[in-house]
Amino acid sequence: MMLGIIGGTGLAQLENLKITRRQIARTPYGEASQPLIFGELSGQEVVFLARHGGGHTIPPHAVNYRANMWALHAAGVKSCLAIATVGGIASHLQAGDIVLPNQIIDYTHGRKNTYHDGIELAVKHIDFTEPYSANMRQICKQAANNIQQTLLDGGVYACVQGPRLETAAEINRLERDGATIVGMTGMPEAALARELGLHYAALCPIANHAAGRGDSSKGIQFESVMTKLDQTMQTVRTLIAEITRLS
Repeated sequence: MMLGIIGGTGLAQLENLKITRRQIARTPYGEASQPLIFGELSGQEVVFLARHGGGHTIPPHAVNYRANMWALHAAGVKSCLAIATVGGIASHLQAGDIVLPNQIIDYTHGRKNTYHDGIELAVKHIDFTEPYSANMRQICKQAANNIQQTLLDGGVYACVQGPRLETAAEINRLERDGATIVGMTGMPEAALARELGLHYAALCPIANHAAGRGDSSKGIQFESVMTKLDQTMQTVRTLIAEITRLS
C-alpha cells in the first residue's frame, strides 16, 4: 500500500525523501495545495503533500482539503499519515512531545467538509465513532517503539477555525469539553479520508502550551515556539521514516 504523507506547520518538505517526480494535482474540487511529490523513503514509494503549500502560504481555514485528499486517493494512496502541529492543553503535555490522538472534536465552520453533499456525489453517512485508523495508529506505535521514541498514545484533538490562536477562556472551554490538544487542520481532513476509505492517522507534535497554560500563561512566545518546533521535527522525520518502512 502506498503511503501518503501530509506535512503541516514546520514540515513543508522531507529532506530524507528521494524525489522521483512531481505531479500537478487537478481534481473535481480544484487544485491541491501543491503538486504531489512522489519519492522513495525507507525503500518504499510514498507521496508527500504540504498541506499549506510549499511556502506555507495557505492558512488553515483556506486549505482545499477536498482537493488534497482526493488527489492523494487518485494517486493510489491507501494509507495516510498526517503531521499536525498542535498546542498542548492537558497539564502533562510539554513542547516537544508527540501525541498520537485517538479522538477529535470539530469546532470549525464554513469549510467544505464532505464529498457527499448531494451535488457532486449522493448524500452518504459515514461511521466516525473512531476517527483514526486502528491499523495506522498501531503502525505508528510500533515505529516509535522500534526507534525508542516516546509517542504519547491517545489524545482528543480540538480542531478550531484559525488562523488566530485561541483565548485563554476558549482553551478552558475546550478542556471542559474533554480536549487535550488543539490545532487547526485536523478537520475536515480526517473525515474526508474516511469517506475515501483511506487508513488515516495523525502525528501531533506539540509546539507550545495552549493559551493561558504553562509558559503561555501571558501569551504565546512565537520565536521560542518555532525554535523548539524545528528541533521536534527532526524527531518526527525519523519517526516518519520508520512508519514508512513498516507500512
